[in-house]
Amino acid sequence: MTRRRNAWVEIDHGAVSDNVVALRRLLKPGTSFMAVVKADGYGHGPEGCARAAVAAGADRLGVATVDEAVALRVAGLAEPLHLLSEAPPEAAGDIVEHGLTPTVFTRGFATALSAAAMRAAAEVPFHLKVDTGMNRVGVRPEEARDFVLSLAGLTGLKMEGVFTHLATADVSGDWDFGKQVERFDAMLRSLRDRGIDPGIVHAANSPATILHPEAHYDMVRCGIAIYGLHPAEATRDRVVLRPAMSVKARVVHVHRVPMGEGVSYGLTWRAASPTSVATLPLGYADGVHRVLSGEMRVLIGGVACRQIGRVCMDQLVVEVPRGHEVCPGDEAVIVGSQGGETILLDELAKLAGTINYEMACAFSMRLERVSL
Repeated sequence: MTRRRNAWVEIDHGAVSDNVVALRRLLKPGTSFMAVVKADGYGHGPEGCARAAVAAGADRLGVATVDEAVALRVAGLAEPLHLLSEAPPEAAGDIVEHGLTPTVFTRGFATALSAAAMRAAAEVPFHLKVDTGMNRVGVRPEEARDFVLSLAGLTGLKMEGVFTHLATADVSGDWDFGKQVERFDAMLRSLRDRGIDPGIVHAANSPATILHPEAHYDMVRCGIAIYGLHPAEATRDRVVLRPAMSVKARVVHVHRVPMGEGVSYGLTWRAASPTSVATLPLGYADGVHRVLSGEMRVLIGGVACRQIGRVCMDQLVVEVPRGHEVCPGDEAVIVGSQGGETILLDELAKLAGTINYEMACAFSMRLERVSL
């Protein structure tokens, strides 16, 4: 295969499958598993990860947008595809056409969805989103029953499930988590008391799946964990996950910098003595955040090399340790393992003052994805 660029991302789909298997072992028999592959599969590529997750036992797939769902449907994924956010009313026709499972929490969208369903002579299964404390979107728990009853006259709609999202599932013993579950359970009771079947009940994201079996209900929704990234420190002792993403590049230039000379924009790093430096062809336009300048390390030949100077849009520079030989064409690892060393996305996230989710999503589509 011809590679047009000396920087790329490797995705181990076997790791995705292994992680789904490991997470499903935490569930009681009969609990369904949704693999969340939104946001370009958290930067890992949605189609390959979706197929790997389904092969390992995922029952359903979750995305954020209609475009994400349609792309998977066109690629041949036949599993239920959930839109975890309510779409614009104008997208109702696409939802019906492609057999997607939408989220509903407003009357306006429900009306548009009903009209699209009637035009297609179809019945559309939807999931009701209930806001139990995240305070982003959803019907309030105390309003959920009346809202569902108000949809009874809309032709072509069938409530297949009810769900919420947990804001603090990654914090062990958190009061707000317990309060959300309590509100959700009370809402479910109010539906059932009026003879309303909530259908598939789900609330657990990755941390709740690992830490809170009481929140598993009928289905769990795992995103970050299927990619081998832990959502919280507390989950590390509960399940073994394998990171699926590696970020690599080839050294494009090696040269000596005289004592006192600087490197990169602003010359923020200067050589204390004659020093060999190596240039890699990726930068902040590819997801290596500029804030990592002078803080991160890169593996070349199994040796950790300190990144120096400012990370540029398309390039970064590393210092070659004294006594270590680096040549153009050598493979460099920005994320992943080489020799006996490993650099995790968690390490870069900590240095950047963010979370591993953001770091994974940041590595842009400008970098070719290579499936392992």
